[in-house]
This record gives sequence, structure tokens and C-alpha cells, in this order.
Amino acid sequence: MKKLGFIGMGNMAQALVRGFLASGQIAAADVYAYAPHQEKLRENAAQIGFQPCADPEELADAADTLIMACKPYQIEDVLRRLGARLNGKALISVAAGWGYARYREHLDDSVRVQFVMPNTPAMAGEGVMLFETSHSLLPAEREEIMQLFGSVGIVEEMPDHLMEIGSAVTGCGPAFVDLMMEAYADAAVKYGIPRQTAYRLVSQTVLGAAKLQAQTGEHPGILKDNVCSPGGSTIRGVAQLEKCGFRDACISSIDAIMSWKGAAPGTPASPSPT
Repeated sequence: MKKLGFIGMGNMAQALVRGFLASGQIAAADVYAYAPHQEKLRENAAQIGFQPCADPEELADAADTLIMACKPYQIEDVLRRLGARLNGKALISVAAGWGYARYREHLDDSVRVQFVMPNTPAMAGEGVMLFETSHSLLPAEREEIMQLFGSVGIVEEMPDHLMEIGSAVTGCGPAFVDLMMEAYADAAVKYGIPRQTAYRLVSQTVLGAAKLQAQTGEHPGILKDNVCSPGGSTIRGVAQLEKCGFRDACISSIDAIMSWKGAAPGTPASPSPT
């Protein structure tokens, strides 16, 4: 990977390029981007440091590795427009619903493809980068791409048939956590804590709890038990959450997503190995 090109420069693409440049693994002079809103693109280029392109063709000619970061419904038009310009290049897709198999239906065999599903916490350098197992990158090339994406979060390789459920948890999950944080901040405000202070307290509590689990590797249930003193306040709150169906609501939120995607609730994406 010598020169990197972004097709699309929305929030996720901006988070990725900021992280990539901050990591020092690629220079600003070697990062290009195209987006239809040229004025905004130039503003972002001046602020972030990448090189703006006037059209997708200019981008494809300038870069040897492209990141497809536009809206999923725009991809077929982009692929048709670029055509043979993509031949011999590496294409990394961060667009939902566009996995390896789908690209193979549209691209020449010389185009090397990898589907990656990032999430919005990448904007804070704490994302989850799901790498689909099926790909056609060269081994050294894939390792380099993984290291690059690792600059904005953790990298997890995911079997093809689990990419949908993986992205449901990591891609949609931040919204569910945000909803929970908003609710606990509302509770704090209800009892007199100023709004902005409430947000800081709740955000740090969630961040700290998540970091503790990630660093220790302890089962979340054990960490929960460590806070619940016999007859104390925490276990009373836990009991109320259980009474209100908190865990069932969390699982049901994922069921709703997977049902919308066509998977029956509780049905594995593919048969489990015996």
C-alpha cells in the first residue's frame, strides 16, 4: 500500500483517515479522497490533511488501495463508473451489506477485495474493526491493512456467516449504549445533578466499566457481583433491572435487527459445527 484513496468522506471516513494519519503508518501526501460535495471535501482536506480529488476517476488513478466509504446504494454506480480503473488494485469496503461475495459479482478477478465493518467509536480511537474472513488481499497486504485499521480500534477477524450478527452488535450497539447513558443521565438530573455533569459521570462510568472488563478479561457477571454488596443499593438496582426485563430487552434489540435482515430470532447464521 503506497497511496490510499477514500471514495466518500463522511464521518466514518474522516475518523479513519484521522486515525491513519495520527498512527504515522501513512503520510498525508499519500492519502486521497473524493466526495460529491467538493466545497466540504476541500474544507475537510485543509483541516485533516488529505489530498482532495475532483472526481472518482482522478482518485482511482492516484491510489493503489481504495476504501469504499460511500453510501451502500451508491456503490454499483461507482463500480460501473470506475470500471477497468480498479483492475489490479486493492479495494477495502466499509459499506454495510457489501461483503466479499457481492463485490466478486461486479469486479474483475484482478481486483483484490476485503470487507471491513467499523463502528462509530473509531472516531475516538476506540472502534471495533470486523474483518471478513473471505478476501483476496495478498498476505502482507492484509497484514498492513489490519495494522492500519488497528490504529482506530481493535481488529477482529469474523467468519463470513457471522458478519451480519457481528455488525449488529458492534455497529448498532453504540446507539443502545448511548440510549442507556442518556437514561442514567436523566435519572441523575431528576435527583439534582446538572445535565453536563451527569453526562460526564455516566460516560466515565461506562468507559471505566468497559475498560475494566477488557483489561481483566473477567466475566461481566463476576464484575457485577463484585459491586453488589449483600443487602446493598446496587443489588436492589440490579433486581429492578431484572424485573423490568433489561437483559431480555438487550437481546430482543438484536433479534429485531436480525429479523429485519431475514434471520429468525435465535437461529444461527449457519449450522453450528458438531
